[in-house]
Amino acid sequence: MGFLEQPPFHLYAVKLKTPKKEIIITKYKLKSGVFMENYKQQALELLKSGETGDNGPLSYINPDNYIQHNLTLKDGIQGLIERRAINQKVLFKVNPVRAFQDGDFVFIHSEFSVPNLSLIGFDIFRFEGGKIVEHWDNFQPKATNLSPSGHTMVDGPTFAWGLDKTEANKELMRTYMDNLLNDRREKFGSYFEGDNYIQHNPLVADNLSGLFAGLQALSTQGLAVKYTKVHRVLGEGNFVLVVSEGNFGDKLSSYYDLYRIQNGKIAEHWDTIQAIPLHEEWKNPNGKF
Repeated sequence: MGFLEQPPFHLYAVKLKTPKKEIIITKYKLKSGVFMENYKQQALELLKSGETGDNGPLSYINPDNYIQHNLTLKDGIQGLIERRAINQKVLFKVNPVRAFQDGDFVFIHSEFSVPNLSLIGFDIFRFEGGKIVEHWDNFQPKATNLSPSGHTMVDGPTFAWGLDKTEANKELMRTYMDNLLNDRREKFGSYFEGDNYIQHNPLVADNLSGLFAGLQALSTQGLAVKYTKVHRVLGEGNFVLVVSEGNFGDKLSSYYDLYRIQNGKIAEHWDTIQAIPLHEEWKNPNGKF
């Protein structure tokens, strides 16, 4: 179920402690006194267990129906188990930064590391019948330098608010992406509060003018950003994740764009861009999306 315009539940917040921070977990209690199923906690525990080696959270996965969209892994739970075994040998670390829930979907923005390599990534988990049945992700190497405006790829607000605006904010981003796909550039300015815009892409400066300048600079370097299709829009409150495909330069790529909405305008943006491997390199038949 999605969030209702006037939700018939009360909000509760609990904290999940990680080595570097605490993530607020919002729980939803129906007015009848019954808690809604909260999948965010389970997804976070499963993600973190890839570092700790705790196999308990594997019980959150449906062992008979687990669809894997990470194309470097085999389909089903066995592919995940094999990757976890490798992670334990290479001192794999994960730091979840922000986590959100949209009905049966949970999406998490994290920093990952192994010796000599750090990645920024998004994970999406879909639940069905109380179990995780599907997973998508998208990774990009962590930038070694701050953005032109001094941001990292993950800093900024982490807690969603305005849950009653979830559907409106998702619709805002659907409309924005439709205009982007159809090159209606004259409409872009209406989605921002003047020139104000906080940007966490390591190659692009803040503000709408910085966005346009950054995209133009990338294009002159042969790294034009082109979106061709939106596959999924997920949100919780003032945060919306858009999953798309397109091209980054000459490479077919997957775009995960996380937006923070403020007063009906796009205020902040985080992203990861990952090249999609050739079909003959896929370890499962499910596709990136």
